[in-house]
Amino acid sequence: MTKLSVNINKIATLRNARGGNVPDVLKAAIDCERFGAQGITVHPRPDERHIRYADVRALKPILTTEFNIEGNPIPGFCDLVREVHPAQVTLVPDAENVLTSNAGWDTRRNLGYLKEICRMFKEEGIRVSIFIDPVVEMIRYAAETGCDRVELYTEAYAAGYERNREQAIAPYYEAACEAVKLGLGLNAGHDLNTQNLHYFKDTIPGLLEVSIGHALISDALYLGLEATIQAYLQELK
Repeated sequence: MTKLSVNINKIATLRNARGGNVPDVLKAAIDCERFGAQGITVHPRPDERHIRYADVRALKPILTTEFNIEGNPIPGFCDLVREVHPAQVTLVPDAENVLTSNAGWDTRRNLGYLKEICRMFKEEGIRVSIFIDPVVEMIRYAAETGCDRVELYTEAYAAGYERNREQAIAPYYEAACEAVKLGLGLNAGHDLNTQNLHYFKDTIPGLLEVSIGHALISDALYLGLEATIQAYLQELK
């Protein structure tokens, strides 16, 4: 079964909007695990507008499932990841001023840089995933970086799902087949929800993990967190 990693950034966004500690990000993470999530994802940004570096440090000792920290590997981020030592780090090329991640790596142009970053984290025993668009060439160069996995950026699939899901998923299928052929593990994330998740999971070969935050936390406003996590797990069966 494909694992569900819940991105809790939006819970931190709500907390930060008012100050204080409501909702409690740490309790929410523990509850996500208790309700069936097989991992917790955070994406700390330099401005700490949602997850803070202090949250990342506080989460590590209390989590019992897989901890995935994603972000742009600037020096401060790299230091944090090496200190906390999560199960997985996901490298995302987001600029400081973006609202949310909006592109995958150009692994050809950044091959040397990504090789060095991957080597550094793998020497620490941390699994490395690279956030990438569904382009076969980018998959091939990703394999040369020494990473363990790639995470397919699924915004385009989600945007095109209602119009023509077969057309929307075609490049993802090709990219996934190439990743599997090259021995790369396969993750996916961005705008996946209960409407489009099951088809993606059933069509994409070798899908190990999905990271879902915005849609899941939004659904929880209506269904409750436990019922929502169970609904997403059901889509992955």
